[in-house]
Amino acid sequence: MLKDVGTFDSPAEGLSGAIAYIGIGANIGSPRAQCEEALRRINETKGIKVLRTSSFYRTEPIGVTDQGWFINAVCEVKTTVSPRRLLSRLKEIEGLMGRTEGPRWGPRLIDLDILLYGQIIIDEEGLKIPHPELHKRRFVLEPLCEIASYVIHPVYNISARGLLSRLSEEGGEVVKLL
Repeated sequence: MLKDVGTFDSPAEGLSGAIAYIGIGANIGSPRAQCEEALRRINETKGIKVLRTSSFYRTEPIGVTDQGWFINAVCEVKTTVSPRRLLSRLKEIEGLMGRTEGPRWGPRLIDLDILLYGQIIIDEEGLKIPHPELHKRRFVLEPLCEIASYVIHPVYNISARGLLSRLSEEGGEVVKLL
């Protein structure tokens, strides 16, 4: 199901487009370098331009806690590609960087998630926007608030800052890196 349809398939940069937010994380190998490499690859994709990137954060794993801590960040992009094409490109980047499927919430060489794509809501097989766990994840909300605290969650109609302020103390430690 797609609401407030706002897909843009024109490859021309600088014209119409949507603002989207992408979550980036890793905890295997050289996590910060891998996140930086993913950002570079995202920005080199035709129809996608990285506008801003948060600081990197060292974050405690949730779900599966018997693993190394993550490095996480969020980037804001302007894109002229559809949400489905954006997801496809993010999965392609993950594969090119060596990611293989593993256990849910398990260790990741690289993890790229569409958090928001404009104000659209998509609930389809394999594509859910906004990210269904966004409002519960401190490791996403902290970096998102750093670059776009005002952005409104289209389901809850609450800003990212408001969602972050509503989180309980649970949910793992998140430390901004210098």
